[in-house]
Amino acid sequence: MESSDDDDDITQLSAQTLAALQEFYKEQQVKASQALAKYSYGSVEEDWQLSQFWYSDETALCLAKEAIAAAGKGGRIACISAPSVYQKLKDLNTENLFVRILEYDRRFSGYGEEFIFYDYNHPLNLPDILEPHSFDVVLADPPYLSDECLRKMSETIKYLTKGKILLCTGAVMEDQAEKLLGLKMCKFIPKHARNLANEFRCYVNYESGLDTEYS
Repeated sequence: MESSDDDDDITQLSAQTLAALQEFYKEQQVKASQALAKYSYGSVEEDWQLSQFWYSDETALCLAKEAIAAAGKGGRIACISAPSVYQKLKDLNTENLFVRILEYDRRFSGYGEEFIFYDYNHPLNLPDILEPHSFDVVLADPPYLSDECLRKMSETIKYLTKGKILLCTGAVMEDQAEKLLGLKMCKFIPKHARNLANEFRCYVNYESGLDTEYS
Protein backbone atom coordinates (compact mmCIF):
# COMPACT_ATOMS: atom_id res chain seq x y z
CA MET A 1 0.00 0.00 0.00
CA GLU A 2 2.91 2.32 0.57
CA SER A 3 3.52 2.35 -3.18
CA SER A 4 0.31 4.31 -3.91
CA ASP A 5 2.20 7.60 -4.11
CA ASP A 6 4.62 6.07 -6.58
CA ASP A 7 1.70 4.75 -8.63
CA ASP A 8 0.15 8.23 -8.70
CA ASP A 9 3.47 9.67 -9.87
CA ILE A 10 3.67 7.08 -12.64
CA THR A 11 0.06 7.80 -13.70
CA GLN A 12 0.73 11.55 -13.72
CA LEU A 13 3.96 11.03 -15.62
CA SER A 14 2.17 8.88 -18.17
CA ALA A 15 -0.48 11.55 -18.70
CA GLN A 16 2.18 14.22 -19.16
CA THR A 17 4.09 11.99 -21.55
CA LEU A 18 0.94 11.30 -23.57
CA ALA A 19 0.16 15.02 -23.78
CA ALA A 20 3.71 15.75 -24.88
CA LEU A 21 3.53 13.05 -27.54
CA GLN A 22 0.21 14.38 -28.80
CA GLU A 23 1.69 17.87 -29.07
CA PHE A 24 4.74 16.46 -30.87
CA TYR A 25 2.61 14.61 -33.41
CA LYS A 26 0.49 17.70 -33.96
CA GLU A 27 3.59 19.76 -34.70
CA GLN A 28 4.81 17.08 -37.11
CA GLN A 29 1.49 17.12 -38.95
CA VAL A 30 1.68 20.89 -39.33
CA LYS A 31 5.24 20.66 -40.63
CA ALA A 32 4.24 17.93 -43.06
CA SER A 33 1.37 20.04 -44.37
CA GLN A 34 3.67 23.02 -44.81
CA ALA A 35 6.21 20.86 -46.62
CA LEU A 36 3.51 19.55 -48.95
CA ALA A 37 2.31 23.07 -49.70
CA LYS A 38 5.88 24.12 -50.44
CA TYR A 39 6.30 21.20 -52.82
CA SER A 40 3.07 22.03 -54.58
CA TYR A 41 3.85 25.70 -54.97
CA GLY A 42 7.51 25.96 -55.60
CA SER A 43 9.94 23.64 -53.89
CA VAL A 44 11.92 23.26 -57.12
CA GLU A 45 15.04 25.40 -57.00
CA GLU A 46 16.55 27.19 -59.99
CA ASP A 47 19.22 25.30 -61.91
CA TRP A 48 21.75 27.44 -63.74
CA GLN A 49 22.88 24.36 -65.66
CA LEU A 50 19.48 24.48 -67.36
CA SER A 51 19.83 28.23 -67.94
CA GLN A 52 17.24 28.99 -65.25
CA PHE A 53 17.44 32.49 -63.83
CA TRP A 54 14.45 33.16 -61.66
CA TYR A 55 12.91 36.51 -60.86
CA SER A 56 12.85 38.20 -57.50
CA ASP A 57 9.61 37.78 -55.56
CA GLU A 58 8.62 41.36 -56.37
CA THR A 59 9.19 40.95 -60.11
CA ALA A 60 7.47 37.58 -60.27
CA LEU A 61 4.46 39.02 -58.44
CA CYS A 62 4.29 42.05 -60.74
CA LEU A 63 4.43 39.87 -63.85
CA ALA A 64 1.83 37.46 -62.45
CA LYS A 65 -0.56 40.33 -61.69
CA GLU A 66 0.04 41.81 -65.13
CA ALA A 67 -0.75 38.48 -66.79
CA ILE A 68 -3.96 38.15 -64.76
CA ALA A 69 -5.06 41.68 -65.66
CA ALA A 70 -4.30 41.12 -69.33
CA ALA A 71 -6.05 37.74 -69.44
CA GLY A 72 -9.21 39.01 -67.79
CA LYS A 73 -11.71 37.12 -65.64
CA GLY A 74 -11.62 33.43 -66.41
CA GLY A 75 -8.71 33.95 -68.78
CA ARG A 76 -6.13 31.49 -70.01
CA ILE A 77 -2.41 32.05 -69.39
CA ALA A 78 0.53 30.11 -70.78
CA CYS A 79 3.90 30.48 -69.03
CA ILE A 80 6.73 29.39 -71.30
CA SER A 81 10.04 28.85 -69.46
CA ALA A 82 8.85 31.20 -66.69
CA PRO A 83 8.36 28.95 -63.64
CA SER A 84 8.80 31.65 -61.00
CA VAL A 85 5.88 33.60 -62.50
CA TYR A 86 3.82 30.43 -62.74
CA GLN A 87 4.45 29.74 -59.06
CA LYS A 88 3.27 33.24 -58.17
CA LEU A 89 0.11 32.67 -60.17
CA LYS A 90 -0.48 29.56 -58.08
CA ASP A 91 0.24 31.45 -54.86
CA LEU A 92 -2.41 34.01 -55.79
CA ASN A 93 -5.03 31.22 -55.76
CA THR A 94 -6.56 32.31 -59.06
CA GLU A 95 -9.07 29.47 -59.23
CA ASN A 96 -10.97 31.06 -62.10
CA LEU A 97 -7.89 31.09 -64.33
CA PHE A 98 -6.65 28.38 -66.67
CA VAL A 99 -2.86 28.28 -66.36
CA ARG A 100 -0.29 26.03 -68.00
CA ILE A 101 3.49 25.91 -67.59
CA LEU A 102 5.58 24.83 -70.57
CA GLU A 103 8.99 23.72 -69.31
CA TYR A 104 11.96 21.60 -70.33
CA ASP A 105 12.71 20.75 -66.69
CA ARG A 106 10.72 17.64 -65.85
CA ARG A 107 10.94 18.38 -62.14
CA PHE A 108 7.87 20.52 -62.73
CA SER A 109 5.85 17.42 -63.56
CA GLY A 110 4.84 17.64 -59.90
CA TYR A 111 2.30 20.22 -61.04
CA GLY A 112 0.31 17.47 -62.72
CA GLU A 113 -1.74 18.23 -65.80
CA GLU A 114 -0.71 21.89 -65.70
CA PHE A 115 2.83 20.89 -66.67
CA ILE A 116 3.60 20.55 -70.39
CA PHE A 117 7.03 19.31 -71.41
CA TYR A 118 8.53 21.83 -73.81
CA ASP A 119 11.75 21.99 -75.81
CA TYR A 120 12.20 25.23 -77.74
CA ASN A 121 14.24 23.32 -80.33
CA HIS A 122 10.95 21.71 -81.37
CA PRO A 123 8.62 24.71 -81.05
CA LEU A 124 5.48 23.09 -82.43
CA ASN A 125 5.93 19.69 -80.84
CA LEU A 126 3.02 20.30 -78.48
CA PRO A 127 0.24 18.03 -77.19
CA ASP A 128 -3.14 18.16 -78.89
CA ILE A 129 -4.73 19.64 -75.77
CA LEU A 130 -2.91 22.90 -76.52
CA GLU A 131 -5.09 24.11 -79.35
CA PRO A 132 -3.91 26.96 -81.60
CA HIS A 133 -4.70 30.50 -80.45
CA SER A 134 -6.24 29.25 -77.22
CA PHE A 135 -4.49 31.46 -74.63
CA ASP A 136 -5.45 35.03 -73.79
CA VAL A 137 -1.89 35.78 -72.70
CA VAL A 138 1.37 34.03 -73.44
CA LEU A 139 4.16 34.97 -71.03
CA ALA A 140 7.56 33.77 -72.19
CA ASP A 141 11.16 33.95 -71.00
CA PRO A 142 13.55 32.34 -73.50
CA PRO A 143 16.34 30.47 -71.71
CA TYR A 144 19.06 31.87 -73.99
CA LEU A 145 19.85 35.33 -75.36
CA SER A 146 20.19 34.25 -78.94
CA ASP A 147 18.39 34.96 -82.20
CA GLU A 148 17.85 31.25 -82.75
CA CYS A 149 16.23 30.69 -79.35
CA LEU A 150 13.88 33.64 -79.69
CA ARG A 151 13.02 32.78 -83.29
CA LYS A 152 12.05 29.22 -82.39
CA MET A 153 10.16 30.19 -79.26
CA SER A 154 8.31 32.82 -81.29
CA GLU A 155 6.77 30.00 -83.30
CA THR A 156 5.34 28.54 -80.11
CA ILE A 157 4.14 31.92 -78.89
CA LYS A 158 2.35 32.75 -82.14
CA TYR A 159 0.75 29.31 -82.20
CA LEU A 160 -0.66 29.59 -78.68
CA THR A 161 -1.67 33.23 -78.28
CA LYS A 162 -4.98 34.84 -79.13
CA GLY A 163 -3.06 38.10 -79.40
CA LYS A 164 -1.50 39.30 -76.17
CA ILE A 165 2.18 38.54 -75.61
CA LEU A 166 4.40 39.36 -72.64
CA LEU A 167 8.05 38.58 -73.30
CA CYS A 168 10.91 38.88 -70.82
CA THR A 169 14.40 38.74 -72.25
CA GLY A 170 17.60 40.74 -72.60
CA ALA A 171 17.67 44.35 -73.73
CA VAL A 172 19.94 43.24 -76.57
CA MET A 173 16.98 41.33 -78.06
CA GLU A 174 14.84 44.47 -78.58
CA ASP A 175 15.14 44.53 -82.37
CA GLN A 176 14.42 40.82 -82.69
CA ALA A 177 11.43 41.03 -80.33
CA GLU A 178 9.90 43.70 -82.56
CA LYS A 179 10.83 41.97 -85.80
CA LEU A 180 9.57 38.51 -84.84
CA LEU A 181 6.58 39.33 -82.64
CA GLY A 182 5.83 43.03 -83.07
CA LEU A 183 6.66 43.78 -79.42
CA LYS A 184 7.62 47.07 -77.81
CA MET A 185 9.87 47.51 -74.79
CA CYS A 186 8.20 48.47 -71.47
CA LYS A 187 9.51 50.88 -68.87
CA PHE A 188 9.35 48.15 -66.23
CA ILE A 189 12.73 46.54 -65.55
CA PRO A 190 12.54 42.96 -64.22
CA LYS A 191 14.85 41.94 -61.41
CA HIS A 192 16.24 38.48 -60.77
CA ALA A 193 16.70 36.69 -57.46
CA ARG A 194 20.42 36.60 -58.21
CA ASN A 195 22.16 39.46 -59.93
CA LEU A 196 22.84 38.92 -63.62
CA ALA A 197 25.29 40.78 -65.82
CA ASN A 198 22.84 41.14 -68.71
CA GLU A 199 20.20 43.86 -68.68
CA PHE A 200 16.70 42.39 -68.89
CA ARG A 201 13.54 44.07 -70.10
CA CYS A 202 9.88 43.28 -70.76
CA TYR A 203 8.17 43.55 -74.14
CA VAL A 204 4.46 43.61 -74.97
CA ASN A 205 2.12 44.13 -77.91
CA TYR A 206 -0.78 45.62 -75.95
CA GLU A 207 -1.46 48.51 -73.57
CA SER A 208 0.20 47.25 -70.42
CA GLY A 209 0.30 48.20 -66.77
CA LEU A 210 4.05 47.56 -66.87
CA ASP A 211 4.49 51.01 -68.38
CA THR A 212 2.55 52.76 -65.63
CA GLU A 213 1.58 50.94 -62.45
CA TYR A 214 4.85 49.04 -62.05
CA SER A 215 7.27 51.51 -63.66
